[in-house]
Amino acid sequence: MARRPIALVTAAVLFLEAPGIVAINAVMAGFVEAQSMSLDGMDPDAMVAGTWGLGIGSGVALVLCGLVALVAGIRDRRPGRLGRGLLVGCAVVHGILGAVAVGLLGWPSFAFLMTVVGLVVLTLVAYGKEADVPEKGTDAPEEAPAAA
Repeated sequence: MARRPIALVTAAVLFLEAPGIVAINAVMAGFVEAQSMSLDGMDPDAMVAGTWGLGIGSGVALVLCGLVALVAGIRDRRPGRLGRGLLVGCAVVHGILGAVAVGLLGWPSFAFLMTVVGLVVLTLVAYGKEADVPEKGTDAPEEAPAAA
């Protein structure tokens, strides 16, 4: 299986998605600030700061997940425990966002988010436990013959 290209494409998609998420939150923060919006009497400045914080935090998380996939693709080895946890979390969040997006934004948004879920999960599956076991006839050390 071509593991390396899958991981590199996943990294590229996540790197491209990160500034998009920050930009979407920047637009939302602008609307909140221009309209002085608040929820249940909350300070509008806190709403603006929270929107910016969510956007920047989401962008950083996507970049970290992209780095995990990029390192896996470059090294051609599965990510460590923390890296796998980040990728699983990324897939779960994209799945939940896809379920919400289909109702609010339509099927194209859902299709994009499910494509990202598929790439992340495919990266995780391609670098599963069996992926680190060398195949027979490659660089695996030969077994010593049994003594008679």
